[in-house]
Amino acid sequence: MDFLNALVTLANFVIVPALAYGSQLALGALGVTLIYGILRFSNFAHSDTMAFGTMVVVLMTGVFQGWGVSLGPLPTALLALPFGMLACMALMLLTDRYVYRFYRAQRAKPVVLVIVSMGVMFVTNGLVRLIIGPKDRNFADGERFLISARTFKEMTGLDEGLAIKTGQALTVVIAVIAVAWLFWFLNRTRTGKSMRAYSDNEDLALLSGINPERVVMVTWLIVGALATLAGTLYGLDKSFKPFTYFQLLLPFFAAAIVGGLGNPIGAIVGGFVIAFSEVLIAYGWKKVLTYALPDSLAPEGLVQMISTDYKFAVSFVILLIVLLFRPTGLFSGKSV
Repeated sequence: MDFLNALVTLANFVIVPALAYGSQLALGALGVTLIYGILRFSNFAHSDTMAFGTMVVVLMTGVFQGWGVSLGPLPTALLALPFGMLACMALMLLTDRYVYRFYRAQRAKPVVLVIVSMGVMFVTNGLVRLIIGPKDRNFADGERFLISARTFKEMTGLDEGLAIKTGQALTVVIAVIAVAWLFWFLNRTRTGKSMRAYSDNEDLALLSGINPERVVMVTWLIVGALATLAGTLYGLDKSFKPFTYFQLLLPFFAAAIVGGLGNPIGAIVGGFVIAFSEVLIAYGWKKVLTYALPDSLAPEGLVQMISTDYKFAVSFVILLIVLLFRPTGLFSGKSV
């Protein structure tokens, strides 16, 4: 019985949160890796792009709630999600049209585009804060839990309960659907194959008659949709705060680089590697070990490697290790 309680505690505080967080990081890292693989620069504005799309979802959720429109047990944010995606796509196209296109035409070096993207990052961050403010916003409604700890205890008779939030379940399901669609699009459609060809060899793709501007446009549209989706799922799981989204930039890049920059499969695997590493290292293991070990060996302290306030340091350390020993990542993407 104690072993089962230990397992449930581990699932409740480590496995389920890490699966949801990993799905969010995977979606965010996919956007980073698509930009790097196709447009060949590291987009530092990606996390604030996510904040912009999520901001629109938050505002539209408030509008729908004011009208009395809801999805019952599901979050109203799902109704607002298409509006956020469209707004974020429009922002991406406008930014490309009036900022990035000039540097692309000049064949600017990637480091120049990185610096330009940092400027876009600060402008977008300021715009989001100006419109919605810097405070936390919880926009999740409907049923809070898919299964509550109390219900689980009553069903199983265990001392520990497993609670699965609706936002966590939605995150995993929607992420699976989004990733499946993306791989179908890249591998089965003519436009997706053009994007892959352009990523592999730009000069050969141009000689084959592929329209580079169309590839760029479709890339930005997909990235805008993925960014809004990742940001909304993160906000439903936790809360929306512009500065928190700014901090997510490091885990996104860590996930993309660990998996292999430019490799979509690597981005997904990297997202889960980073998520599980952060959660495992920042978790206090006292309760799990108390159940799993004999009473004489039960720990007195929290048994926590680092405080949750420093969990982003885990991403930084993993990123450094990968850059030092395997710069192409786990799936041999483009080296940094």
